[in-house]
Amino acid sequence: MKKLLALLFAAALTMTAQAQFIGWIEVGDYYNPTQVYNGSFFDMAPTNFYLAHTGAQMIYTPDLLAAINGKEGVRIQYLNFKFHNETFELITRNVKVYLQETDATEFAVNEDGVKQFFDLGTLVAQGRYEFDMLDSYGDDQALVIEMQEPLAITAGKGLLVTIVFDAEDDDNCTMGSDYAPFYTSGIRGKAMTYTDNWTSFVDYTMGDHFPDATSMLGCGTNVELPVTEIGYTYERLRGDVNGDGYVNITDATTLINHLLGSIPDAFYEVNANVNDDAEVNISDAIMLINMLSGSM
Repeated sequence: MKKLLALLFAAALTMTAQAQFIGWIEVGDYYNPTQVYNGSFFDMAPTNFYLAHTGAQMIYTPDLLAAINGKEGVRIQYLNFKFHNETFELITRNVKVYLQETDATEFAVNEDGVKQFFDLGTLVAQGRYEFDMLDSYGDDQALVIEMQEPLAITAGKGLLVTIVFDAEDDDNCTMGSDYAPFYTSGIRGKAMTYTDNWTSFVDYTMGDHFPDATSMLGCGTNVELPVTEIGYTYERLRGDVNGDGYVNITDATTLINHLLGSIPDAFYEVNANVNDDAEVNISDAIMLINMLSGSM
C-alpha cells in the first residue's frame, strides 16, 4: 500500500513538472528605486500624464534579459513600472502593449540623421486603466500590465516594447509636475517617446511622418529606460530539479535522493532529465554534477 501511495505521489509530482515556472527580471532597482525623472515630459517613459496621448518604445537588450538564458519555452507575461505620485487626481488611460523580440540594440538613424521608431509589433495586451492618485499622495505606485497573449522570446534576443496610453478625453491630464517615473541612470538611448494632446501614437504610426522621431513631432529620442520588472514564464531549466529557478548543489542532492527512492518535497522530472534521453537515471546525476563542477 505504501509503495502504491508513493507511486501515485510521484505521478502527481511529474504532472506538476509540466506546469509553467515563473521568473522575474529587474531593470534598475524595482523594489527600492531612488531616482525619479524630473526633466522634460518629452523624455518620460513609459508615459507621462501631462498630455492626453503618449507612446514609448523601449529596447531591453540581451544582457538585461540574461536571466532567461538556459530556460526553454520562455514567454513574457508581465511588465511592471514604478512612479512617484504627488497629485490628487484620478487619471484614466486606455493602454495598448505591443511586443516583439529583436536583434537591434539601438534605434536606427536615417540618412538625414533622424532617429527611427520601429514598427509596433504584436498586440499582446490592451485595457482601460485607472490611476487613483486621490488617496496615494506622496507614495510610490506601480503600473502592472499582464499580457493577454504572452510573447515567446528566445534566449540571446532582445525585447522591444511599445506601449501606448490614450486618454478618453483630451482634458484628463495632470496639471503640473506631480508625476515622476523612476528611471535607470546609465541606460540612456534605449527608449524613445511620443507626446501629443490630440493624436494617438497608433495613429501617428499610420501617418506620413512615421517612423521619424524629432522634437518637432513631440518625441524624445535619447531617453533612459524606466525602472522595470519583467515577469516571464518558462517550461524548463535543465538541472533545476527542485524548481526553485536556480541550478546548484541542492538540485544534485534532490536528484540523488530521488534515485535512491526517497520522495523529495519538490521534484521536476522535466528538469531532471539533464541529458535529454527521456529517462531520469544515474547518468543525469553524473551530468548535473559535471555541470556544477565546470567540467562540461
